[in-house]
Amino acid sequence: MDETMSMTAPPASVDTEARHVRYAGFWMRFWAYLVDIIVVASLNGILITPLIRGFDLPATEPAILPLQAILTGIVYYMYFILMTKFLSQTLGKMLFGLKVASLDKTKLTWGTVIFREGIGRFISKTILFVGFLVVAFTKKKQGIHDLFAETTVVHEK
Repeated sequence: MDETMSMTAPPASVDTEARHVRYAGFWMRFWAYLVDIIVVASLNGILITPLIRGFDLPATEPAILPLQAILTGIVYYMYFILMTKFLSQTLGKMLFGLKVASLDKTKLTWGTVIFREGIGRFISKTILFVGFLVVAFTKKKQGIHDLFAETTVVHEK
């Protein structure tokens, strides 16, 4: 055997799992979000409409609109927060085979999820949805809310 030949292992810096991560792009995430909006609208119809009707006021009554807006917002944010925390995906993401993952590959914590889905999503929406458009231009396909929370959306294996 030639003594000049040696067995060398591949460099430890090469993470084989990282090479196989497929980040979800803007359009996949867009379609998943549309499905989620349909789900949230349905939940609002099932949960909030009967509650509002319980006040025996017409749906166009101005006094009822603030309460309806608050309850709708609560359902919206609770849907995204709870689904992301417990399943790492919403129903829309499930349908398209996507999930939310932390960049450090750890389990999503309550703090991360609340920051991403609550604060980050609010900021992304407040600036005319530009926070979501950023997904199309970042290397790891991250929106503003992902950048804040150090998360991204990936295709499930």
